[in-house]
Amino acid sequence: MSQKKEFISSRKAITYLDLFAGAGGFSEGFMQAYTEDKYYDFRLASDINENCELTHRVRYNKMLGLDTKFLCQDIMEDSFLPNLLKQIGTQKIDVITGGPSCQSFSLAGRRKKLDKRDDLFYHYLKVIKALRPKYFVMENVKGILTKDEGRIKERIMKEIRSIVDDMKMSQLFAFLDDTLKQKMPNALYESIYLRLNMEIADENWDKTWEMFFNNLEQQLKEVTKKLPYNVSKSNESVNTVRHGLILLKMRQQREAIRKQVIQLKTTAHIDNDVFVDGYNDIVDTISDEQILDMTLDAIGKIAQMGDCKQEAENLKKSLEILVDTFDECIEFIKEQLNCQKNTLANFEELMNDIRLYNIKAPIVVLSANYGVPQNRERVLFVGCRNDQELITEIPSTVNEEEKVKVYEALWDMDMVGNGDSAIKYKTPHTIAKYESVKIRRRLQGEPDERGLLYSEWSRIGRLGHRFTFDEEPFYVANMAALDDVKKHQHMELFNHQTSLQNETVKERLKIIAKHGDYDAAKPELNEKGLESQKRNYTVLNPLGQSPTVCTMPDDFIHYSAYRPTTVREMARLQSFDDSFVFQGKRQTGGNNRQKEIPQYTLVGNAVPPLMARAIANTLLEHIR
Repeated sequence: MSQKKEFISSRKAITYLDLFAGAGGFSEGFMQAYTEDKYYDFRLASDINENCELTHRVRYNKMLGLDTKFLCQDIMEDSFLPNLLKQIGTQKIDVITGGPSCQSFSLAGRRKKLDKRDDLFYHYLKVIKALRPKYFVMENVKGILTKDEGRIKERIMKEIRSIVDDMKMSQLFAFLDDTLKQKMPNALYESIYLRLNMEIADENWDKTWEMFFNNLEQQLKEVTKKLPYNVSKSNESVNTVRHGLILLKMRQQREAIRKQVIQLKTTAHIDNDVFVDGYNDIVDTISDEQILDMTLDAIGKIAQMGDCKQEAENLKKSLEILVDTFDECIEFIKEQLNCQKNTLANFEELMNDIRLYNIKAPIVVLSANYGVPQNRERVLFVGCRNDQELITEIPSTVNEEEKVKVYEALWDMDMVGNGDSAIKYKTPHTIAKYESVKIRRRLQGEPDERGLLYSEWSRIGRLGHRFTFDEEPFYVANMAALDDVKKHQHMELFNHQTSLQNETVKERLKIIAKHGDYDAAKPELNEKGLESQKRNYTVLNPLGQSPTVCTMPDDFIHYSAYRPTTVREMARLQSFDDSFVFQGKRQTGGNNRQKEIPQYTLVGNAVPPLMARAIANTLLEHIR
C-alpha cells in the first residue's frame, strides 16, 4: 500500500467512480485533490477499451498500490449496470464523473444515425439513478450548448431534473389524487399516473408498461366507437394508430433489431457509401420517433372524421406523455394547476423535495484558468443531490497574467531530433528570449517564489503529498505482459519519441513554423511543391497557451524544433505528470485508431488533470 498513513488517517474518504475514464485525466486530478479533512477514495473506473484499462492498471494498481477496480465493458450492454453494482458491492458512491461522447446528444441534422454511441447519455444517467451519488459531473465540448439551437442543452437539463427520489414519490401520487384526479378525464389521468410510476417501477416496470398500453388501447376503442363501422375496421389512419400502438409497445423487440443493425453497420464500417441510407432507413422506420410521429399524425386525421375530437386529443396527449421526460410531465401537471395559485405553490415546494438533483446551469470552464498551458474549453453539468450544496462555478486558480505558457511546459523536452527517442532527461536546447516566462509556481499554477517550475512539478509529480510508488513507472505493450515483471520496461522518461520524417515533410514543417501559420505558409509551400492534403497545422506559440490538444500526432508543430510534438509533450500540455505512462501503441492509422486507442488518442481525449483537480477540490469544499 503506497498511500501515506499520515495523509489518509486524518481525513474522511469520499468515494469516487470514473465512467468513460479514457486515459484517466479525471481520475488523476481527483487523486491530487484534497482538503484538510477530506480526500477521494478511488473505487472504480470504466471504459470500453482495453488500452484504457491497461493504462489505469499500471498507474493506479501497480504504481500507486490502490485496489481500484476497472470495468472494461460497453455501458450500453444490458449487463453493464448489474456488473457495476456487483463490483461496488455495498459501498455508497459519493461522486461520479464521466464524459459521454457528444454524438450521444444528437437530435437532428447530419449525423451518423447508426452510431453505437447514440444512447450513451441515457446509460450514464441510468448509473446515476442507480447509485444516487451526492454529486456527479458530466463533461463535454462547449459546442453542445448551442447544438440544435440549444435544444440539446435543454434536454440534458430536463433529464437531470427528471431524476427523482423514489422514496418520496408516494407524496406526489397522494397530492395528485387530491388535486388533479377529479379535474381530468379518467383515461388521461391514468396516463400521467402510470407514466410517473415508470420512474420508480424497476421490478414492476414491464407490468406498468403493459398497463399504460392497455389504457391507450381502451382510449382507441372510445375513439372508434364514434366512427362508422367500416371506417373503424378498415380506414388507413385507424389501422395506422392501431398498429402503431402495437409497434410502440414492442419496444424491446425493436431495440434488439436496432442493436443488431447498428452492430452490423459498425463491424462492416458502413458509412459514406451506397449502403448507408438503406441501413439508416431500417433504424428510422422502427424508431420510437418515426412510429410516434406517424401515429400522432394519423390520430389527427381521425379527429376530423366524426364526433370524436376530444377522445382523439386525449389519446394524442397520452401518447405524448409516454415519451415525455419526468420534467415535461411535471410541466403538464403545472399547466393543469395554473389557475390555483396556492395549490401550484404547494406543488412547486413538493417537487423541490422529490427531485433528487439540482442544477442551475451548465458551467463553462477553460483549462488555462487552472494552471494548464492549454486553451481547452469544456462544459460541465454538475448534478447536486438535493441534500447537498448547489455548485454554480469552478473558481479559477490563476488570472490572465499568471497563465502557464507553452515554453514553460515544454522547454526541457526540446532534446530529441527527427526519428529520435529519449528515455532519460538530457540537456535541452533553451531559447534565451523565452527564458523569462519560466516562473516558480504552486502546484495548481499560482505564482509563488517558494514553489517549483511547471516542468519541475511535471518531473517530480503532483501526488507526493499522498503517495509513494509501490512500483516505479513502467511501460508494457499489452495486457498480457502486465503480470510478467520481466516485461515491465523501466526508464527515466516515457513516451518521448518522434516519428522519422522524410526531407520533404521536414522542409514543409520548417516553412510553416517560419510563417507561424499554415495559411500564411501556403503560397511558399505551393511555390516549392510542398503543399499538403492535411487540413491544418498549428505552430505552437511559446509565449501563449496551446489550442485544444487533439488526437493526431502532427496537429501541432514544435515552436523551434520544426517537428510534430511527442506524446510526452502533448501530455505536458494536458498537465499530466511525467510519471504517468501512456501504454500500448504510440499511434495507429485508419479504423484501428478507434479500436486500439493509441497513446496520442489517450492523451488528446483526456480531461486535463489540473482542471479535474480544481473541479474535485470544489466538490470537496461543498460536499456534506
